[in-house]
Amino acid sequence: MPKNFTSKSQKIGEMGENIAVKFLVKQGYLITDRNYTKKWGEIDIVAEKNNKLYFIEVKSVARETLNNVLHETSDNYRPEENMHPWKLKRMSRTIQTYLLAKKISDETEYQIDLLVVYLDLNHKKAKIKLVNDIIL
Repeated sequence: MPKNFTSKSQKIGEMGENIAVKFLVKQGYLITDRNYTKKWGEIDIVAEKNNKLYFIEVKSVARETLNNVLHETSDNYRPEENMHPWKLKRMSRTIQTYLLAKKISDETEYQIDLLVVYLDLNHKKAKIKLVNDIIL
């Protein structure tokens, strides 16, 4: 059953996640899960590459233009700033649940990444910034 999005931000988030998946596949990742959801949290993308699991949080934002978007000043909102301590704690709990539910070995290496997608809806372009190995 397709998702029904009620707000512009939900639509932007879904577009960003779809772009993130295409980017990751192009980089050689195998997408194993999307939108793994529990009451206490959600994992946007679970991927695998070189026998390592990646839990990827996607943050998306629409901009009028993508000029200098990756070098914004602190005056501008940056999606990665939305990774608050409570969000990280919820993500950690959801990851632990995922590992147990999928019976993934304790020996399996994994890391948490943040993928920021900047969307220029007017010109149908996107820029991606990958922040590797976030510490929870």
